[in-house]
Amino acid sequence: MDSLESMNSAPDNRVKVKICGLTNLEDAQVAVEAGADLLGFIFYEKSPRYVDPRVVADIVSAIKRAAAVPLCVGVFVNAGPEQILETLAYCALDLAQLHGEEDPATLAALAGRSFKALRPRTVVEAEDAAIRFSPYSPPAGPDILLDAWHPALRGGSGETGDWHLAAGLAGQYRVLLAGGLTPGNVADAIRQVAPWGVDVASGVEAAPGRKDHDRVREFVRTVVSCQ
Repeated sequence: MDSLESMNSAPDNRVKVKICGLTNLEDAQVAVEAGADLLGFIFYEKSPRYVDPRVVADIVSAIKRAAAVPLCVGVFVNAGPEQILETLAYCALDLAQLHGEEDPATLAALAGRSFKALRPRTVVEAEDAAIRFSPYSPPAGPDILLDAWHPALRGGSGETGDWHLAAGLAGQYRVLLAGGLTPGNVADAIRQVAPWGVDVASGVEAAPGRKDHDRVREFVRTVVSCQ
């Protein structure tokens, strides 16, 4: 049974954990052993956490030989559907996270294998985007990802998101909450937002693209303690 089938097989109301910005096998293995539900790999070349698809293919191949298999997610910025599907297939990834200016038609072309990352500045902007993109979300994944607004960065800025805005959407949608989460604040974020899941990259790093293994374990433990 693959990871998508496993997550579809039974209801699971736990807050999911996504460890994003992984660039090497050791960090990915630590995330899996800690209990992460999703692993994220960034294919945006301008990101300090960019990783070559050939490296990701090797990491995912090794990870998927384990007993407990998390969902593996590719993060894309303004790539076309054909390129995304080719990369998903080549790397044996489950889902695509779209972090650019993609339109709903792009998600529709990916047939339930993608979700949109939003960086809204206002509640109205967030609600409008959720209405447009959530119908194309994957059955086993989030409806949307909510990240902190930043004028230049696509994500991984370390800026804390608007939890009040996120809480309003989390009552209606499966929200994967991102933006400045750390082992020290994730419990408060879960209490205030009640998200489907939480996403962390810079908050558990020793340096961009390199995880602090103790912080990864602490982050996952903290989320589990909130269940």
